[in-house]
Amino acid sequence: MRYDQGTKQRRRVAKLLLSALLATSALAVTHANAAAADDPAWCQPDCGDLVSDWSLNAYAVMRAANGYADPMAATRVLATMHIAMHDAANAGAARYATHTRISAPAADYDAAVATVVAAHDVLVGFFPDQAAIVAAALEASLLDAGVGAAVQAGRAVGADAAAAILAERATDGAEAREGWTEQEGVGHYRHVPGWDFLVSPQWRSVRPFALASPDQFRTAPPPALASAEYAVEFAEVAATGRDVSETRSAEETEYAAFWYEFSDIGWNRATRVAAREHDLDLRDNARLFALVNVAMADGYIAGWDSKMHHDFWRPVTAIATADDDGNPGTTSIESWAPFLPTPPIQDHPSTHSVLGAATATVLAETLGDTGFAMTSTTALGHAPWRSFEGFTDAAEENAESRIHAGIHFRSAIDTGLDLGRKIGTHVLNNFLVPVN
Repeated sequence: MRYDQGTKQRRRVAKLLLSALLATSALAVTHANAAAADDPAWCQPDCGDLVSDWSLNAYAVMRAANGYADPMAATRVLATMHIAMHDAANAGAARYATHTRISAPAADYDAAVATVVAAHDVLVGFFPDQAAIVAAALEASLLDAGVGAAVQAGRAVGADAAAAILAERATDGAEAREGWTEQEGVGHYRHVPGWDFLVSPQWRSVRPFALASPDQFRTAPPPALASAEYAVEFAEVAATGRDVSETRSAEETEYAAFWYEFSDIGWNRATRVAAREHDLDLRDNARLFALVNVAMADGYIAGWDSKMHHDFWRPVTAIATADDDGNPGTTSIESWAPFLPTPPIQDHPSTHSVLGAATATVLAETLGDTGFAMTSTTALGHAPWRSFEGFTDAAEENAESRIHAGIHFRSAIDTGLDLGRKIGTHVLNNFLVPVN
């Protein structure tokens, strides 16, 4: 099918209508201008954008399903979906090794059709109540795919890829339930204001996607409570992280708010921006999104393992009860409150830092550590955009923001960055590797 201006306009109109139906983000992903010669003709020159489109579609479906309330569960969905898309795109003349084993496709299967059908089937598998919304997204994506043997073969490949990864993840432990009780003694985690539970303690035992085990890169412990290092970290977050701070600068306030949104929302947006700027074709973009989301999913799992193992308290607890910590360099501040609300999970390490570093490692190694700019759903109204010299720069600011928000000690972000880099490197070296 010839991809003329009228065809492009029809596809754009369909996507705009779908966006209105889904009430999704106001941020639009613009189309890339180049595509590989082996991409199907009907979606050129922007076949790679189909992957970015489904990243946004998945966000909208999860918003409709549950308000995107659980970032750990969301990364599991996203990693599963993007693996299925990657494997469907590479089921024939593979550029990258697939994760699952699926039936050999017909020689002329439509890889783009397979990719979006895989995404559709995974989302319906996780969210059957949202089937109508997902079907509308599929119809918009395939508006110009046409009919024929290659299209039908592509649909079959996509269905196989989705079924394979859904079956694999059905027994990964995410649906298990695990209790948790507070341990006695200073330094242990205590429920933080606004929460009377610990979020998803079972996540420390979920089977990772790429790591050998959740504790493969378990972090070193936080500084001892009686140490000088702890006293320095205590003083830092007490000063810059409180609700009304005399030491936190205006810019620090801005980027604390900017990075406060769930990591998987922000870093998938960054990936969409990067994919657009680098004009990735179908297979390259499918791999990029799969690597990014696998790294983030494993980042949560590994981060939860270390958090639960060390069971370290948050600054809001530590600062209020410092007179009992045995450190002469700390003093309780009973009226202290953090600039932003503290999540109901232990301090060490910062999984926000883990996910940022893991994603930045993948993006920098795959695309180069290039500059970009983006918005955030939690940015202050007067500062909706931020620009970065590179992905590494963004990850470091993302981590630093947690101190200025008043919700992490510095050792938590430092170990989080280190853990994230290890995960990102492991994923790059061991998952969906180039065939030749």
